[in-house]
Formats: sequence, C-alpha cells, structure tokens
Amino acid sequence: MSVRHLLPTTAAAVFAGFWLAAPASADVLLAEGDGGSGRGPSAVALVLALISVVLGALALRATSRGAANVRGRALVGLAVGLGGLVMGAVALAGADGGVGSGSGRGGSVVAMVLALIGVVLGALVVTRSRRAVA
Repeated sequence: MSVRHLLPTTAAAVFAGFWLAAPASADVLLAEGDGGSGRGPSAVALVLALISVVLGALALRATSRGAANVRGRALVGLAVGLGGLVMGAVALAGADGGVGSGSGRGGSVVAMVLALIGVVLGALVVTRSRRAVA
C-alpha cells in the first residue's frame, strides 16, 4: 500500500474510532449522573468539521491547479463533513442550557456551520472532477 493510500485510510480509521467512542462515553456519563460539562461531543464535532473544511479546501486548490487525482481527498472530506454535521446535530439536541452555559450548544452550532462548509467544498470538488473526466 502506498503512502498516498495509507494516510487517508489511517485518518478514516482514527475518525471512525472517535465516531464510535463518543456515544459510548456519553452513555457512561449519563449512567454516572455526573454529566460533565457537555462540551465533549461538540468539540469532537468541531474537530471533524475543521478537518473536512481543510480537506475540501486543499482538494479545491488542487483542482484549480489542474491536479487529476483529487476526487478521493474530496470524498474523504465530504464523508468527514457529514459525520461532523451529524455529530454536531446530536450534540445540539443533547445540550440542555443556552449558549454560554457550558452545555456545548454554541460549539455544536459552529461545528454544524463548518461541517456544512466542508460538505459543500467536497461536493464542489467531486462535481468538478466528474465534469473533468466526462
């Protein structure tokens, strides 16, 4: 396996681990009754959203420079953005306080906006690459 394929595969595996660990940790926090601050799921959603924006922007820049093989990076950015969008929505639904109360509501809203930007960038690159091939 070449390095070009190894890096996105490793990144996808790490994010899958975050994706699977977040609901399990939320169940543990709810079972203990402590609850924590509520910022954890929104912070993970924010990290996923930022990564999707970076991947989408890099793929868009590579497409504008004429690079031929950017569709894979765009699809990974699109998938990570969708994961961040869903995770942000789940964190927003679980937030019980207002913005500034420490429940994670503000972070999840920012994460959803950034994830939406990442999804749009990824979709734009995928449609550009599809037109270039056809």
